[in-house]
Amino acid sequence: MITHPAYAVEPWCLRETALNLDVLPQSESVFALANGHIGWRGNLDEGEPHGLPGSYLNGVFELRPLPYAEAGYGYPESGQTVIDVTNGKVVRLLIDDEPFDLRYGRLLHHERVLDFRSGLLRREVEWTSPSGRTVRVRSTRLVSFTQRAVAGIAYEVEPVDAEVRIVLQSELVANEQLPAAGGDPRVAAVLESPLVPEDHEAEDTRLRLVHRTQRSGLRVAAAAVHRVDGPEETRTYAKSSDDLSRFTVTSVLRPGECLRLEKMVAYGWSGVRSLPAMRDQVDAALAGAMSTGWTGLCAEQRSYLDEFWNRADVEVDGDAEIQQAVRFALFHVLQAGARAESRAIAAKGLTGPGYDGHSFWDTETFVLQVLTCTAPPAAAQPLRWRHATLPAALNRARLLGLQGAAFPWRTLDGDECSAYWPAGTAAFHVNADIADAVVRYLDATDDEVFECEVGLELLVHTARLWRSLGHHDHQGQFHIDGVTGPDEYSAIADDNVYTNLMAQRNLRAAADAAERHPDLAAEWGVDDEETAAWRDAAARMTLPYNEGLGVHEQSAGFTGHQQWDFAGTRADQYPLMMHFPYFDIYRKQVVKQADLVLAMMLRGDAFTEEEKARNFAYYEPLTVRDSSLSACVQAVMAAEVGHLRLAYDYLGEAAMMDLSDLESNTRDGLHIASLAGTWIALVAGFGGMRNCDGVVSFAPKLPEQFGRLAFTVQVRRRLLRVEIADARATYTLLEGQALEVDHYGEPLRVAPGHPESRKVPGGPERPEPTQPAGRRPAHRGWAAGRRPESPD
Repeated sequence: MITHPAYAVEPWCLRETALNLDVLPQSESVFALANGHIGWRGNLDEGEPHGLPGSYLNGVFELRPLPYAEAGYGYPESGQTVIDVTNGKVVRLLIDDEPFDLRYGRLLHHERVLDFRSGLLRREVEWTSPSGRTVRVRSTRLVSFTQRAVAGIAYEVEPVDAEVRIVLQSELVANEQLPAAGGDPRVAAVLESPLVPEDHEAEDTRLRLVHRTQRSGLRVAAAAVHRVDGPEETRTYAKSSDDLSRFTVTSVLRPGECLRLEKMVAYGWSGVRSLPAMRDQVDAALAGAMSTGWTGLCAEQRSYLDEFWNRADVEVDGDAEIQQAVRFALFHVLQAGARAESRAIAAKGLTGPGYDGHSFWDTETFVLQVLTCTAPPAAAQPLRWRHATLPAALNRARLLGLQGAAFPWRTLDGDECSAYWPAGTAAFHVNADIADAVVRYLDATDDEVFECEVGLELLVHTARLWRSLGHHDHQGQFHIDGVTGPDEYSAIADDNVYTNLMAQRNLRAAADAAERHPDLAAEWGVDDEETAAWRDAAARMTLPYNEGLGVHEQSAGFTGHQQWDFAGTRADQYPLMMHFPYFDIYRKQVVKQADLVLAMMLRGDAFTEEEKARNFAYYEPLTVRDSSLSACVQAVMAAEVGHLRLAYDYLGEAAMMDLSDLESNTRDGLHIASLAGTWIALVAGFGGMRNCDGVVSFAPKLPEQFGRLAFTVQVRRRLLRVEIADARATYTLLEGQALEVDHYGEPLRVAPGHPESRKVPGGPERPEPTQPAGRRPAHRGWAAGRRPESPD
């Protein structure tokens, strides 16, 4: 999309200067607004045409059956699917009784701008109706960061050349008709009319609908209030029915006159609150929004984002497209979790229904890595949600005959929703990923209240799972067998290195936390014997290594498998899972996404520099990147081992995943973890940032295309700015007391008012590894004034 002439490359916004209906569904995703609680896709104000309508509330879902050809013990009994809740975005327009529909008449001008600093989506249209009446329409949309339950629209229409009769219909619409889902398993199931009406009202300028989901039993309320400014003869009226509540405005406008509608919408949902309580809840939210007013809401939004960008911005000199992309990424990552407040962050955030709205391990591993350094309070909320789902995880572990907690591979409310156990139940590494996010958050914030209320219990129960799942062999080595790592093309493997290393960190972190809080740990039955067992398992963790090849095995025996026939695989046969049986894939050396390479990124302390280089060179020709999670990891490790040109290309792939619709599924929502990966590739890759065992270190190196890279991170309640330019790195403490960091192994003490600058040494030059045939990332050419070249 971004390479289309209608999309400009600008540093602080995404601008579309012409409407292309062929990519309308994709544009609805990239122009989506959300705050972690409410999500509005970037559908046109008038409702049609649309690609995929979408209004979402975090945590609102419907149950659906999971049919099995053969039943099996421990299989999940039902699935969960995010649903399209009441749509409050719709403002229909009629000009002299003709609908404002861009498929008809003449579209003279159409522009949309998503402003990353104001948090507003602006639209301006000039259109001539089939009967020859020309009007100008301007709208501004927001989903509030400061008033969590509130979203709003300001809508203006004015005639250009003649008097016109105008009708505006502002609506709340439930149970919208949705397009049918395709055969791609990444696409959500479509549930028809999931909302059962309970109450509706339209009075004066107010609208309200209350519904309840049929199976999950969640009550959803939506209400709206309007303010109208127009000529004296302007009239309004309202009416409602079960699934539609409408506020209508009529007026006659002459050239130079304008009709303006301000619409505030409030949402609420609950599984336990009564219908009257939900009515009161949304009415109260509207009262707060009306007292603030539209101008006040916009000012609050700008102030909130000013604070965020002051603490989170990344500056890139030398590639304007990457500069835009990283700010686009940070904006959408913030939107996914800013006001989630003890709710999950889904793989698509609240931008679309892809993956059924489920949350996976990539939230903790990728998204929270970014939020922890840029907006720590937002990082804490998904972990509090995980803690709230502990009872379900404990029950799941017991069902599987294990101790501790077995968190789900994919879920909306804490119950396992994956019907395919080799890639679901067997992917136990999600438990260590949660523990790793807890450790990362505590390292960044020193939040002792969080550790006592949430962190310790999560660490204890996940550690118990590993001690129960694994075993010591006759030589005392600890093994974890029959698990699936991040690479979903290698299932039910023994001693997956990523899983074992992350479990090792989990076990040690749990023991450390229990020793810091012995009385609290004792309440969970933790004693010295148990912590000693955790430390012993961690110390004796098995890490398979092929001495002959000089590389770590992704899992035991992996390097002995037959290699996949990459030369015989056509470009249109990717992703492999859509064209080949898993039985064949599982038996071959082929990697869907970075697995052992991810282990090297997150547990770099477990590998020598030479081991990293050899491992990267071995796994690069096997990794097909059939997952959006892979490119950013490969960017980080390519940079670390000295392949800066390749790292730059992988950065481009991660950054443009949705802006260029690289996986052809942006229509179903944005890839939030890949967006987070843009930041990771820049900060951890070219910035060389690592945080291991309490030591924050940097080993920066820039590709030749960059003149400068600067970023700000929050570390241990300090705010640190890092700037790399002219072969030097400068560390400046913006907030907090003096901070100890490492620069290429050299300890530095950065004090307030005393920046520290050090030379960036040159790295080793190694032959660049190859990739599977046809799977090399596209060469980036924008820095030289060219469009990216096609991959090999």
